[in-house]
Amino acid sequence: MSASDPHFGLTGLATMGANLARNVAHHDIPVVVHNRTTSRMTRFVHEHGDEGPITGQESTVDWVAALARPRVLMCMVQAGAATDAVIDDIAPHLDEGDILIDGGNANFRDTQRRHAKLAQGGIHFLGVGVSGGEEGALNGPSIMPGGDPGPYDESVKPIFEAIAANVDGTPCCTYVGADGAGHYVKMVHNGIEYADMQLIAETYDLLRVGCGMEVPEIAERFTRYNETELESFLIEITARVLAKTDEATGRPLVDVILDAAEQKGTGRWTAQNALELGVPLTGITEAVFARALSALKSEREFADGRLAGPTPDGSGGEQLAQDLEHALYASKIVSYAQGFAQIAAAANDERWDVDLGAMATIWRGGCIIRARFLDRIREAYDDQPDLDNLMLADFFAQALADAQDPWRRVIGRAAELGIPTPAFSSSLAYYDGYRRAHGPAALIQGLRDLFGAHTYRRVDREGTFHTLWGGDGSQIRA
Repeated sequence: MSASDPHFGLTGLATMGANLARNVAHHDIPVVVHNRTTSRMTRFVHEHGDEGPITGQESTVDWVAALARPRVLMCMVQAGAATDAVIDDIAPHLDEGDILIDGGNANFRDTQRRHAKLAQGGIHFLGVGVSGGEEGALNGPSIMPGGDPGPYDESVKPIFEAIAANVDGTPCCTYVGADGAGHYVKMVHNGIEYADMQLIAETYDLLRVGCGMEVPEIAERFTRYNETELESFLIEITARVLAKTDEATGRPLVDVILDAAEQKGTGRWTAQNALELGVPLTGITEAVFARALSALKSEREFADGRLAGPTPDGSGGEQLAQDLEHALYASKIVSYAQGFAQIAAAANDERWDVDLGAMATIWRGGCIIRARFLDRIREAYDDQPDLDNLMLADFFAQALADAQDPWRRVIGRAAELGIPTPAFSSSLAYYDGYRRAHGPAALIQGLRDLFGAHTYRRVDREGTFHTLWGGDGSQIRA
């Protein structure tokens, strides 16, 4: 294949797909674009065709035929039925050895199903997580490819590493694992994103309602946060959103946005999968529930003034404001620790060979959850690849110890003021539950044995036991 051969095709020219195609062309990689609605394709070529080697094709047949073999084709369409429809349209025109890539936010189980189906015809299917939003797609996203490693290395890796974000000379792209591994890691990435945003929202709520700060002052505080260990893309854009004034009213933009958060499903998928795996994913799950509660806007309006509770009066003061920085950092550590623990559990369950340190490396740039302390996560896994939980790494254990007192003060003060902090509170509860060698679950197991003969194990001898609760109360081996 010569350098001038069109060897990358992309269909689905909505914002993400269009910007990815432009990104590819900006690196002098010939790209052939296609869209179900032909007018969108022709408009795209007209507007961006001079940015690089971009051509367009109207029909699926012509689009596939325009590519050199082995063809590398990427679809960027809505997850679910739309993705299946596009694959069903493309697959009959492919040859053995061609590579079809799904770059949408697919459920990893769907990716596994599609991978197995296409493999029957000798077609290689890659499920690829792409993070970075509109700007990242154009200027360099974080890319999480999963699927068949051979075809990826030979035909796709050079393209993805060229267009990915780059930090310290390292592309923010690495092969994740077989079949659905790429989309799985992207799902957990999005779950961490949910937790991050909920923690930020709770911090804003406590600063404004609990401490009585004005929005511009809170924006300045988040700007200062971004000069500390809290530095991250989400902290940075929080300051931007809070500093924005609504042109129509002159009020802070945040005051004219309806307080009902929507969701597309990846956070919910993350929480559901954690339940299936038995992984305690408290911060991300509480963030999902918080969005669901925010959507009950009319019910909350009816309940306002009818349900008893303290009325926040801004009396939290500077102590609460200062404590929040530490509580936010500690809770953020917990959310990443939970997310990485979930990836490790899934990798073991699905027999994926996922390099957790590499995930931290590729999330340092391009993606939505990029943050300064991802370098610390990478270092933790470099030092101890089999680390059970990030909280056990020296750096993070010390950081959590340093944050103890302000973290606890924040949650206690929030409860006194009547300001909900589900992400903060669940993060501390997880930390406290994890660090205790002995907890109350023995009582739960005893109750289960009484009402359902579910048995229990003892701390002083091997084996499984049952108490004859309805008989003479003696203990027997089960």
